Amino acid sequence: MKIAYFTGLRQIELRDEPVPTLKRPGDVLVRIDRIGVCGSDVHYYVEGGIGEDRLRYPATLGHESAGTIVEVGSAVKNLGPGTKVVVEPALSCGNCDQCRAGRRHTCRNLQFMGCPGQAPGAAAQYMVVPAENAYPVPDSVTLDQAALAEPLSIGMYAFRLSGIQTGTKTAILGAGPIGLSVLLCAKADVEGTFYMTEPIAPRREMARQLGADWIGDPTSVDPVEAILEHEPLGLDTVFECSGDPACIDQALDLLGPGGRLVLVGIPPTVRVEFDIHRMRRKELTFINVRRQNECVAPVIERLADGRIQADAMITHRFSFEQIGDAFELVAGYRDGVVKAMLDLNQ
Repeated sequence: MKIAYFTGLRQIELRDEPVPTLKRPGDVLVRIDRIGVCGSDVHYYVEGGIGEDRLRYPATLGHESAGTIVEVGSAVKNLGPGTKVVVEPALSCGNCDQCRAGRRHTCRNLQFMGCPGQAPGAAAQYMVVPAENAYPVPDSVTLDQAALAEPLSIGMYAFRLSGIQTGTKTAILGAGPIGLSVLLCAKADVEGTFYMTEPIAPRREMARQLGADWIGDPTSVDPVEAILEHEPLGLDTVFECSGDPACIDQALDLLGPGGRLVLVGIPPTVRVEFDIHRMRRKELTFINVRRQNECVAPVIERLADGRIQADAMITHRFSFEQIGDAFELVAGYRDGVVKAMLDLNQ
């Protein structure tokens, strides 16, 4: 089989390795059919790391994946060969205090696929995973949609943490895949007014297509002034999905008293600054989002019944052999890319 490795900055190689075999009765062998190129993957590709997490070459990559089960271990009863699955990339121990408290995403022994020093990346034609990390999907959900379940589950988790209800006035700063995932998941469950900002024109158009009520270019208009013209009392919730530390200041201005800032994007720096006095005077709440927790199944359910319609997010498709081209496209924000999808068996 072929497996993708980071071998240096902006360098990816496909190497031939044996198909892995089952070693534990609770594992399954999955043929990986689709891989989505994630922004965090691109950080590793361009910068060699994210914050303190640095690559040691060669390093495997990828975590947005969907595929088909080929073989199951003797203890696996609910899955069988031919089952189409979403692969949850966070491998938790199930025994630590965090897992016992229902916080498997902050497991003390967490191994995340494609993360330096942790689990192997999912960009491989075959992969062995614990059965609990393979979520079956119905026939009505395509492999492309299944591969989108990972970023969508982050959007769903951010939405659930925010506590927004019908009627809430919300801004989402950044209309990349994660910002759009927040929008889709929120609109699947509540009615409200959703403002978005995004400097890249094709992504603004995508946000309109997917249901944003207002979308502005922060490089040509003052988003705070423009949004507060519509909402002079301020917003209830702001999702920061761009990773730009400057957006935190925008959020402080946009939020009304008692509002919530939900931090989803990954900043390029180790430290960020904000005005504590503005935050204190408005009694604002900051919520950090760590990937997702128990949201893959709800996303699959909403994809299956049509409440989430995310197909438009996939703007470009590549074969596995074109993985370098896919990463360069996403790294350069070229050609209106939102989500690049790799077909590993094309």
